[in-house]
Amino acid sequence: MPSQRLNPAGDIPDTGIPEHLAATMTMAEQYEWHRSYLRRHAVSRRNFLRGSAAAAAVAAVGTSPFAARAYAEDAQLAVAGRHVGFGADAASQLRFAAQLSRNPQGAKVFLDHGPTPALGGTIEAEVRNLVTQIPSSDGGVLAAEQFYVHAPVDGLPGRLPHFYRWRTSDGFAGDVRNASTAMPSARNAVLPFRFTMMGDQGTDETPTQPPGLAPGDYDDRYYKPDNDPTAPHTVNVLNQIAASRPDFHVLAGDIAYADPSGAGLKPQFVPSGGGDPATGFDKFNPYVWDVYFGAIEASASNTPWMFATGNHDMEAAYDTHGYGGHLARLDLPGNGPAGCPSAYSFTYGNVAVLSLDANDISYEIKANTGYSGGAQQGWVGSTLASYRANSNIDFIVCFFHHCAYSTTDSHASDGGVRDAWCELFDRYEVDLVLQGHNHIFERTDPIRDNKPTKVAGDNSIVYGKDDGTVYYTVGGGGRPRYGFQPGSPETYRGHEVPDTAVPNSYVWAPDGTKQDEVAPWSRVRFRNYSFIRVDVRPGFFSSEMDVVAVDEYGREFDKVTYRRQVGK
Repeated sequence: MPSQRLNPAGDIPDTGIPEHLAATMTMAEQYEWHRSYLRRHAVSRRNFLRGSAAAAAVAAVGTSPFAARAYAEDAQLAVAGRHVGFGADAASQLRFAAQLSRNPQGAKVFLDHGPTPALGGTIEAEVRNLVTQIPSSDGGVLAAEQFYVHAPVDGLPGRLPHFYRWRTSDGFAGDVRNASTAMPSARNAVLPFRFTMMGDQGTDETPTQPPGLAPGDYDDRYYKPDNDPTAPHTVNVLNQIAASRPDFHVLAGDIAYADPSGAGLKPQFVPSGGGDPATGFDKFNPYVWDVYFGAIEASASNTPWMFATGNHDMEAAYDTHGYGGHLARLDLPGNGPAGCPSAYSFTYGNVAVLSLDANDISYEIKANTGYSGGAQQGWVGSTLASYRANSNIDFIVCFFHHCAYSTTDSHASDGGVRDAWCELFDRYEVDLVLQGHNHIFERTDPIRDNKPTKVAGDNSIVYGKDDGTVYYTVGGGGRPRYGFQPGSPETYRGHEVPDTAVPNSYVWAPDGTKQDEVAPWSRVRFRNYSFIRVDVRPGFFSSEMDVVAVDEYGREFDKVTYRRQVGK
């Protein structure tokens, strides 16, 4: 994974596009601009290899997955940053992935696996070589080469652990870990299970590549004045999730923040200081992903993590509408609409889960708005209809990034999400909608036809068929927190207020402007870092699901029970 910054002749940016139009380019147009720029400022293979020699002298620290061996071409090939996900059939398919410490240069990588720690089976992994070249604000190019390995395992029994280790042909062998498939969707599968969720995670560490980054460059530490800059909020939330021992975890977009600007603009490496979206460029460093995979490995190497994509996950250095890097790094189920890699679905017991790509329908950040040409919209409707008609499915959960309903002072609600999906959520009786984007916790009352149907306070019961859909914003995974609208206090367990309605919120309109609105549906508001824990109790006659909000120190501050009669 070498890094080399070159200084070709010529200044950057040279887009050939008027500056006032640069911010309106689609992600596909930005990628084409990016390719055109690199044709004029090429980085040779030799420069990549030379870069590795320089990088070998730099010792990685903190949560980077390779410690002092990072990127050294003469070191033993190592595997780290392990993460597991479900395949399209979560009850029989697991997807194992990891990152290599360097170019394997002919060495092979294997996944040894089996039903016991003795393993017994071996498959050769696929190596995906991700080459990234980023124009630099100092007139050069940041060249990066990263290697990821992937191994699918199918035909497994439901809800049983499967053991594995990564191994290379030149002598490396990792420790043995295990992950479990999903519980099958059948009425005789009545065991309880748990999953967790949050969004907007990022990292608490500055990447070690390229050399010379200062603390605060390309990490989460741009804290607001009222935050403690020494508190490892991301780590705290991650530790609480791990302590909850979920059967799987979902992340509602804004994953690693290799692009901390998140404005959906062309990528640029900024050696120090902050990026300036007003110039038409997003700050970007692909090595942030190294730190991220190291940070989540303790959990994600044993628990399937399932990802949606947010605005910070549109990386215009790559193809497929900015998702080409995700296709190299992550294994997503792939059963969604064509061309939408982060739109997919899976089932776990009596719960159907849909990951949706809100970048496709956002009115706020439009770099990818409409990119699926309506394919995702049709898929959402048909998939929800299929799940609601399935007698083995009680609860339907959708997770995505931009918020249909939220009242923060930073993003609030996105009318694009409401216009595209909320009528479908009503029609097919979606129980939970889990969102990120706003760096707080907020929960609505149950909503149908854009209106609350009843008051659902702490420890209340919601009947999804009759009451409607409850929308959660859980964007407190680690990024600096936002505020609520002026005059709208926090309201949560022990801090309730008589009237929780917000009179001065707003929703993003189709023309990209903010429209004022009253939000009578806002029930719980909590500013600090948090996640949710969902405990599902399948039954033969009725099923229940407790959704508990938990802060970064493990303290519960909200709970709602969802109940459905089986077959109704």
